[in-house]
Amino acid sequence: MYASRTSPPPSRSFTPQISMPRNGARPDSRSTLRLPPFFRRLFKFPQMDFETHLTFDTETKNSWSRDDPSFIVLLTFFLTLTSFAWGLAYTPAFTSILRLMFSLVIGHFLVTSLLFAAAGYFLAGKFLKVRGTGPLGRAGIVGGEGDIEFMYCFEIGVRAFFPVWVFLYVVQFLMMPILTRDYWISTFLGNSLYLIAFSYYCVITFMGYNALPFLHHTEIMLGPVFILVVLWAVSLFGFNLAKHIIPVLLGK
Repeated sequence: MYASRTSPPPSRSFTPQISMPRNGARPDSRSTLRLPPFFRRLFKFPQMDFETHLTFDTETKNSWSRDDPSFIVLLTFFLTLTSFAWGLAYTPAFTSILRLMFSLVIGHFLVTSLLFAAAGYFLAGKFLKVRGTGPLGRAGIVGGEGDIEFMYCFEIGVRAFFPVWVFLYVVQFLMMPILTRDYWISTFLGNSLYLIAFSYYCVITFMGYNALPFLHHTEIMLGPVFILVVLWAVSLFGFNLAKHIIPVLLGK
């Protein structure tokens, strides 16, 4: 249950611990110079909750911000391994392997996640937020009082990339001897991998934003799935995605 606007604020039962400033500095002299918790924890592996993220828990627990970079670190590690495997198999030159690793990890994963996070952050804040037109918004939240944070959007993009990594970087790598054949079944299997991967991306993105009680009409994020299905059906008439995309990916 959420308290109404007229209810008194809940009492705090904990006692905050305030550390004394060093060398006679003012208490707030360092606070403005410190990095956000997410970036500080990138260099503190013992503080990362790897066990929770390995279960791929998407429960938000009423927290709309993310300070734990564990999942990003894990997926970056797995992408580095798979890009190394792709490089050894198809571009054995050392410089080519490094270029491929940089392209997959930085370009495909991090930059793409940041771009989709920025788009989702703008879309959710501009068009999907429940306006304060009534006493209560969705799920008992006062309409318009919730605020989405960019790092939450970024984690949605990171988690949505997980099935893309599974189907297009792992499964496709294992099936490449079959997918590059000039058979219709090769086209069907390869193009279906792309359909499943990108459809999952849309579904997980929808689930992430739909979990926020101050957003509505989040089902709009499932719209690209219909377009993907249409493109997949058209591609089955002779356009093998794997044969056209993989050479570009490998720089051939």
